[in-house]
Amino acid sequence: MLRWGILGTARINRRLIPAFRVATRSELVAVASRTRARADAYAAEWQIPRAFEGYQALLDDPAIDAVYLSLPNSLHVPWTLAAVAAGKHVLCEKPMALLAADIDRIHTAATAAKVVVEEGFMYRHEPLTTKVLELVHGGALGTVRAIVSGFTFSLTDATNPRLDPALGGGSLWDVGCYPVTYARLLTGRDPKMVFGSAQWHASGVDEEFMGMLRFPGGTTATIYSGFRAALRTWLEVIGSDGSLTVPNPFKPGIRETLTLERDGRIEAIAVAGSPELFVRQVEHFAASVLDGAPSVVTHADSRYAAATMSALLDSARGATALYPE
Repeated sequence: MLRWGILGTARINRRLIPAFRVATRSELVAVASRTRARADAYAAEWQIPRAFEGYQALLDDPAIDAVYLSLPNSLHVPWTLAAVAAGKHVLCEKPMALLAADIDRIHTAATAAKVVVEEGFMYRHEPLTTKVLELVHGGALGTVRAIVSGFTFSLTDATNPRLDPALGGGSLWDVGCYPVTYARLLTGRDPKMVFGSAQWHASGVDEEFMGMLRFPGGTTATIYSGFRAALRTWLEVIGSDGSLTVPNPFKPGIRETLTLERDGRIEAIAVAGSPELFVRQVEHFAASVLDGAPSVVTHADSRYAAATMSALLDSARGATALYPE
């Protein structure tokens, strides 16, 4: 069994805690918060056996094997590195880092400590993604020419950490990372050029973001993220021989239907999903730790995400629209 502790009491935990309890070979044993009162109240609310005041106290406990890190974005790197130094395996909520150089630091530390560190992109573990890749990489669309994707939801709480630049806020880091990472998954390449444009919130973070990525061979990806529109996710892949429309690409339901259009004919393809999201992610992570299975989201994937989104934001602020090495 993999004994888990949670660093932080973020809202996303509401999805992970049920997954820990359903997943095979995983046991949730502890949670840590900045204050004793908050840790105790959270542990009681979610029936977690142990509570810690302070994140380091949890990391220092030898009865915990792995941590799920759900802290604000700006705290991901220091606490991932602290967990690695304590010999813990880490599943870090996306984005794992805001700079590619920090992914390199994490990779070096994790390799030296012989622990598994993985960024938490749940959609990567789902059958819907597997089916999309099977169709696209299997040639169902011919050569991929364009990818159009986005993720939006309405954010009205002015105190939300997503609007705080000091905490790594902004729509691109929060939900734009999904279409950005899916584009690389579909193309199998890093972009050679990116361009970004943003609507900025008064706090200084991007409230809406539009980006374009151009990949070797000419494939383009257009991505959109925002906090000012209704909840919606979308993905369309257009190839030389057909197109594929993917509903709910990032948080698929129990049953989804892909739409494949070729030669004027439309084919509906049903895909069974997971009864409980995040379970596959937790189980795949446990397999990496306990069995030595390869990580689903690699450090190279995470480095691409950090580098590409940093470049998109630089472009939106007026920098040259080129992908950084």
